[in-house]
Amino acid sequence: MLKEYDPVSVKLSGSYIPMTDLEGSSESDDEFNVVSAERRPIHSRKEEEESILGTSPVGTEKWRNLFAYWMLGLTNNFAYVIMLSAAHDILSKDFHGGGDDPGNGTASNGSNPRDCNTMSTGTILLADIIPSLIIKAIVPFITFGSHHQRITVVVIACSISFILVGAAVNEVMAIIGVACASLSSGLGEVTFLPYTSNFHRNTVSAWSSGTGGAGVFGALSYAGLTAIGLTPRATVFSMLVVPIIMSLNFWVVLEHPRGKRCCSRNHSYSQELQLEHLESSLTLKEKFRYVPRLLKFMIPLGIVYIGEYLINQGLMELVYFPSLSWLDHHEQYRWYQVIYQVGVMISRSSVHCFQIHHIWITSVLQWVNVILFLSTAITAWIGSIWVVFILIIWEGLLGGAAYVNTFYRIAMEVPQSHKHFAMSITTLADTTGIAIAGVIAIPVHNLICDLPL
Repeated sequence: MLKEYDPVSVKLSGSYIPMTDLEGSSESDDEFNVVSAERRPIHSRKEEEESILGTSPVGTEKWRNLFAYWMLGLTNNFAYVIMLSAAHDILSKDFHGGGDDPGNGTASNGSNPRDCNTMSTGTILLADIIPSLIIKAIVPFITFGSHHQRITVVVIACSISFILVGAAVNEVMAIIGVACASLSSGLGEVTFLPYTSNFHRNTVSAWSSGTGGAGVFGALSYAGLTAIGLTPRATVFSMLVVPIIMSLNFWVVLEHPRGKRCCSRNHSYSQELQLEHLESSLTLKEKFRYVPRLLKFMIPLGIVYIGEYLINQGLMELVYFPSLSWLDHHEQYRWYQVIYQVGVMISRSSVHCFQIHHIWITSVLQWVNVILFLSTAITAWIGSIWVVFILIIWEGLLGGAAYVNTFYRIAMEVPQSHKHFAMSITTLADTTGIAIAGVIAIPVHNLICDLPL
């Protein structure tokens, strides 16, 4: 029995037999084994698959599609990043008090010597992740709507999120807006990322790099615009251009596979349709049975994200340097977010230069960071903000590396017939990790804030 197979056809006796004719022969150790056959070199089989997916030239992807996917990654995560960057401001009394300086000045939130908000930014994290978690838990198993219909919902939800948060008169209204951003980001990821299975695998790295770019540009635009005097409300409203950019890239720039007449002169249109059938023919039972095989990707990624977001939304706001004259507490938090996102973008764009085959290594290193941030949040043993900046960028590098290498390994190792589902369900791992981090962050924030300095 052969472990590797051509996802389109197997060469037998000089002719090509569709894989669907071979299905059902065995469901023992590996559902995807096929009978012994004279096989072509693996590189030629990959080239055939890539040509059937419509890439041109073979083995590459058109620049317009790579650019479109980079921009889709950027715009899909933008609202999510903005809400986390604005979390400290949203929970500040000034944001809803009607003043002209909500978080731009030196306003403090209470008499606690640690300058804590009443609620942890973990509250915003939960609002920014729970709707996404629900979407990612349901959509991979029960698909609804076409890709175009789903993206329409993504664009509308993204727009509503910026409007509600910008116009918020209380915390509840703002949190509902944050939840809309979560719904938009979650549905977008579970739609855009599996859709990469219709293109060359390089679109995965383009998407990942774009999501890293969302972190940098989102956090930097929020911190920068508020730093030059724009209020947080006005800054959020200015982000309404983001869903417009997303729409243009999905419906105008991206060349959708169904728009192609034929993939190659050597392959019939029926073969193209057959490949699409292989991607969507899994039954609900088959999907559930395949999930355990994906745990080697999902568990390490989830552990990395628990540690990462426990730092970002539970501990980072408590690492505060009151002696700094050039950055107040709000501004320190905003620039922490920028620096973290720089690390994420660098590592999410690095898969073609440096690959990590054992994702669990990033899990261990990320939890070393948790210990460092927890200890300094309690005892303030780190005396320089520059040391914190270095730790934050390192944290971002680990998180981004775990993400891009996980999905790149899936793109390389999972059979084409299961790749769409694998991409979709694995997004649940990081979202679950973030949700767990949000739940942990709230009591950790409250316990530390009750401690004396």
